Amino acid sequence: MRADLHIHTTASDGTWDPSQVVEAVCRAGIKLFAISDHDSVANVAETKRLAENAGLTFIAGVELNSTKDGHNYHILGYGIDIENKRLGELCRHNQKLLEQKDDDSVRNLIDRGWPLSMEEFKKYTYDPHRGGWKALAYLQDKELCGDVNDFFRRIFTAENDLGFPDFPAISEVVQVIHDAGGIALCAHLASDFHGAGMQEYLPRLVNEQLDGFECYHSGHSAENSRLLAHFCRRHKLYISGGSDCHGSFVHSRHLGVPFIDADMLYLPMLQ
Repeated sequence: MRADLHIHTTASDGTWDPSQVVEAVCRAGIKLFAISDHDSVANVAETKRLAENAGLTFIAGVELNSTKDGHNYHILGYGIDIENKRLGELCRHNQKLLEQKDDDSVRNLIDRGWPLSMEEFKKYTYDPHRGGWKALAYLQDKELCGDVNDFFRRIFTAENDLGFPDFPAISEVVQVIHDAGGIALCAHLASDFHGAGMQEYLPRLVNEQLDGFECYHSGHSAENSRLLAHFCRRHKLYISGGSDCHGSFVHSRHLGVPFIDADMLYLPMLQ
């Protein structure tokens, strides 16, 4: 059974709404999937309804921001109760931090002489089906930024005094996921796009109460996926995997890539 457990929608920075996700999943021949939006479960219920009508197996998911030693880690929660109060509070808390970071980023660029207007930005709106987030869309419409890669390579940098906010600790995020009845796995640890890679970050996480890791990911090499899956099996940790597809927003990530069969995964809801 082909699987993809890491898909984003218009509830965060993806370009697909629930109906478009389900249509794409069906076209790709995927039978088991999850949406895991950044700090949001807004599209989970509708996607679940549509998935069940299409005869697909669906897992409720979320991808929560956390911070450890100044680095941003993404923690996947699977099998969650989306009505859980603490989970909702954490999602809203992280969303508020991200919204404030958008404001601070534009203000910082204005202070550095960029031809932007804070008043204009406050009133600015954009179609979520284009993907991304408010500051990125605003800079694109001002013709000051290209795609998401350009944003992180040239604008959202230490040289511009820009970086991610301090999110809750991994331990707090894991506890919230557990309280919501889910399991907590660290996402894309071996992806160079998301940091220095597995060899740098895995030793920092061995004492965290994570339930497992996302071993298969579009940003992982086959060798790193194999090593991370071996680590999980050796330590009796759960194994997940997914494309991290954002619809058409991130051109290098495609639904169902890498190829994942459900037998490659180790998750309690699949046993």
